[in-house]
Amino acid sequence: MISTDYALLHRQSAALFEGIRDQTANAANLAAIIYHGVEGLNWAGFYWWKDGGLILGPFQGRPACVRIAAGRGVCGAALHGRRTLRVPDVQAFPGHIACDPKSRSEMVIPLFVGERPLGVFDLDSPRPGRFSPEDQTGLEAIAALFLANIDPESG
Repeated sequence: MISTDYALLHRQSAALFEGIRDQTANAANLAAIIYHGVEGLNWAGFYWWKDGGLILGPFQGRPACVRIAAGRGVCGAALHGRRTLRVPDVQAFPGHIACDPKSRSEMVIPLFVGERPLGVFDLDSPRPGRFSPEDQTGLEAIAALFLANIDPESG
């Protein structure tokens, strides 16, 4: 099992967010912190809810799908269901969108400001079963920190 120091990543994120409430800047830094701080990822980033679908935001990794239709793929399903999805084998997920054919597992955290959808925080790995309940707890706490440190109108 892979162990990640989520308390350290949380502190690093908080330090970068200090005094900065810009959604894009904080998302870009958070994608970099997570991509480089969590072992076994091949993509970490954001999709923003715009015009009835998800549009690519700041990320680290290979080029990604630019648009995801509402409710489609793991990202759309997580946002629609308003809950984090951990998918151990994306090839077995109905309607999975293969932006990078090397991705084998995925975790998507939906982001809401009150009742309004902001988008999703998406993480992919080439390792099947990469994401554990510990990863989910640690990354959900960091996503909550992100939401508490942005002005959603700045994105």
